[in-house]
Amino acid sequence: MKSKTRLAAGLLLAGLMAMPAQAGGEVDADDVVFNEDGEVVAALTAEPGNAERGREWFQNRKLGNCLACHQNDDLAEQPFHGEVGPELNGVADRYSTAALRGIVVNSKIALSEETMMPSFYRKTNGARTAKDFKDKSILTAQQVEDVVAYLLTLKE
Repeated sequence: MKSKTRLAAGLLLAGLMAMPAQAGGEVDADDVVFNEDGEVVAALTAEPGNAERGREWFQNRKLGNCLACHQNDDLAEQPFHGEVGPELNGVADRYSTAALRGIVVNSKIALSEETMMPSFYRKTNGARTAKDFKDKSILTAQQVEDVVAYLLTLKE
């Protein structure tokens, strides 16, 4: 029986060592795992997303700036909704949590290499990456989870 316990403990330890490095309970942007459909099934943080905070990140013109491209009736009081990206009213009825997380994390994998949407949790964002965001993501892992929680409130 002791050998089975040792084997189980050894397998558990090996499994933990194979997990992505996490700082402060967050999956590093370089370690995010996408499935074959471009979805990110596993949460990026131990703390669940907060929809109220996500709404703030979503409308923040200096951070997410999602309104620059997307219409969203929930934020009708905010000026200058864009029309480049799809309307987000009812987005929670069209996409799963994993699909929305994949789109926010890295739209180039989840949607298409050709999309204009930036990848919000990726350290390298292409040739036109702003100097302030060179080698770091636009949003933190927790902010991604918060935005996804907010998007999940947008139902028809």
